[in-house]
Amino acid sequence: MSGRMFDRGRLRFRPLGERRNKVRIEQDQVSPDTPASGLSAEARLRVAEAAAAVRAARAAGRAVILAFGAHAIKNGLAPVLIRLAERGWLTHLATNGAGVIHDWEFAYQGASSEDVRENLAQGQFGLWQETGLYLNLALAVGAHAGLGYGESVGSLVQREGLDIPAPGMLAREVRSLAADRPEQAAAAADLLAVLRRQELPPGFLAVPHPWKRFGLQAAAFRLELPFTAHPMFGHDIIYAHPASSGAALGRAAERDFLSFVSSMAGLSGGVYLSVGSAVMSPMIFEKALSMARNVALQEGGQVEDFRIFVVDLAPPSWDWVRDGEPPPEHPAYYLRFMKTFSRAGAPVAYVQADNRAFLAGLCAELG
Repeated sequence: MSGRMFDRGRLRFRPLGERRNKVRIEQDQVSPDTPASGLSAEARLRVAEAAAAVRAARAAGRAVILAFGAHAIKNGLAPVLIRLAERGWLTHLATNGAGVIHDWEFAYQGASSEDVRENLAQGQFGLWQETGLYLNLALAVGAHAGLGYGESVGSLVQREGLDIPAPGMLAREVRSLAADRPEQAAAAADLLAVLRRQELPPGFLAVPHPWKRFGLQAAAFRLELPFTAHPMFGHDIIYAHPASSGAALGRAAERDFLSFVSSMAGLSGGVYLSVGSAVMSPMIFEKALSMARNVALQEGGQVEDFRIFVVDLAPPSWDWVRDGEPPPEHPAYYLRFMKTFSRAGAPVAYVQADNRAFLAGLCAELG
């Protein structure tokens, strides 16, 4: 028998505007016109190599998938990524739940990154009304509309608001679709439950985003470029809010994962860039690649001849290209990102670099 569940209704949420933030996007942004700097000689060679691989892949109409950790957003790289997306160099963007949150907060209030140590001591870390309400609401509305996680948030920012259905309409949808379309009925029921908990009236809920130009998800939505989020439940601050619906979150995230697999199916001759993601990127990569290869092999094909570039700050402690996979007694064996990518049957280049230096350098090389 499971234990008692925590009642989120007992939590006190404060307005996001009261929070002290460590990063302000207007002053901390990385311009896409920034000259490349801060790279070692070897890293500069890898950046040039990655740019050449991306250029060749796009010329052949092949996929270029960029998976990145939340620090790429916190470090102000959205303008660089938007430039790469607008110029057609990227075919898919993927990040974790925190990347979604920081990107949204920048678009909404121009600032993000709270002081975790200070707020955790006060029992206030992550308990911010607008972040919890609007993101959970966007995901519940988006899941009902058939959108994925990143697409739901991108729509919120780009449209600067949400269409809130009437509860009566949702209740009728639940009843009429339960027998023949149970998943859609369930999505309607999830949204209905969220709206009732929050006592929100139907109609267009305006949510202005004065810094929308810095929103990567909004840019992806506008460009119709897949932007997928790959969260883990309990890892992100929005799960603390009473507007959170695990079913809606899971429905949107599952759609994103299947979208990611679809992009991976077209990776032959393409490029996979994993920037600052030690866990999320390799984990979704290996499952998606196996799924894509399973279907390709059934059809007489294969997912092969692609390049992988892994970017992280950690200094290399093992030569994966020369020496292969280290034995289990070596600490490098437990570097998930290198172990996973080295098993993919494709060339892997490790780049020790700050994500700002690598992505700005890549943008400069590609033009």
